[in-house]
Amino acid sequence: MSDGPQHPHEITSPGRPRTVEVADGVYAYVQPDGTWWINNTGFVVGPQGVFSIDACSTERRTRAYLAAIRDVTAAPVRTLVNTHHHGDHTFGNALFPTATIVAHERARAEAIAFGPARDQPFWDNPDWGQLPLEPPFLTFTDEIALHAGDTRITVRHVGTAAHTTNDVLAWLPGPSVLFCGDLVFNGGTPFLLMGSVAGCVEALEETVLPLGARTVVPGHGPVFEGTAPIEATLDYLRFILDLAARGRAAGLTPLQAARETDLGRFADWPDAERLVGNLHRAYAELAGTPRGGPIDVGGALADMVAYNGGRRLTCLA
Repeated sequence: MSDGPQHPHEITSPGRPRTVEVADGVYAYVQPDGTWWINNTGFVVGPQGVFSIDACSTERRTRAYLAAIRDVTAAPVRTLVNTHHHGDHTFGNALFPTATIVAHERARAEAIAFGPARDQPFWDNPDWGQLPLEPPFLTFTDEIALHAGDTRITVRHVGTAAHTTNDVLAWLPGPSVLFCGDLVFNGGTPFLLMGSVAGCVEALEETVLPLGARTVVPGHGPVFEGTAPIEATLDYLRFILDLAARGRAAGLTPLQAARETDLGRFADWPDAERLVGNLHRAYAELAGTPRGGPIDVGGALADMVAYNGGRRLTCLA
C-alpha cells in the first residue's frame, strides 16, 4: 500500500487529514483522530468522474475533503455513497451538488428522521456550518454495482443490523480494497447503540472477513491490511455480550454494569463511554428487542454522559 500524495488542509485539531492512494485511482481520506464526529471517507477516480464514499460531519471538514479531491483530479463528483445514515458520514451531502447520493433505503429514512446538522445535547458541539438536509435519493435494499471504468464497486448491505440498521460495504474486488464504514473503528471503541452487538459480530464474521480484503478503510482510524483490527473489534463485541449477560443476570442497569467493569485491554481506546450505549443495546436484545429495534436512545446517551462524569461527550470535529 502506497502512502501516496499527502495534501495539507486547514484543519489542524486534532490532526491534519491525509489523502492516501490505496490502489490505482482509489484514495482513502483519513481524518485523525477518528473520535466523535471525525470520520474517514474515500474516493475512486474513473473516466466519467469521481465516486465518493461518504461525506464529513461539518461544512469545514467537508470542504477540506472536496479540496483534497480537487488536488487529485478536476473531474466532478458524480456519485456519493453513504455507508450509513449517521451525520458524520452524511451531514456534508449538501456540498455535493453534482452527485447522485446513494444509500440503503433505511439510511434515507433515518437521515430524514434525524434532520440536518445542528447542535446536539449530549456533545460539545463543533461549528457545523451551513449544511441543509440532503438525504440519499437513490436507494436500494440488498446490493448494487457501480463502475469507475474497469473498476467495479459493489455496494452491499451487510444483511443485518450492525453499527446501524443500514450499514453498507463498498467493495472493490479488483484491487481488493474494502470501505467498511463504521463496522470497524480501528483503535477506537465500537458503537452499536443504533444497531446490534450480535448483528455486528455476524456481519464481521460472515460478510467482512470472508471477502479477504487486502486493504481496509475503516470508518474511523487508520487504514490497515490484514485482519487484526477486525479481530480486535470482535473481541470487544464478545466482551460486551458477555458483560451484558452477566450484568443483567445480576440485576444491574447498563450504567451500573459499566461502572463496575474493568475495560482491560480496551481501556486505552478513546470514547470509552460508548460501553454504556453498547450495553443498553445488548440488554434490549436479551430482553427480546429485535436487532436494530427501537430503544430509548436519549436515555442511553444520558447514561453515557453520566459515565463520563456528567461532562458532555468530547467532540473535536
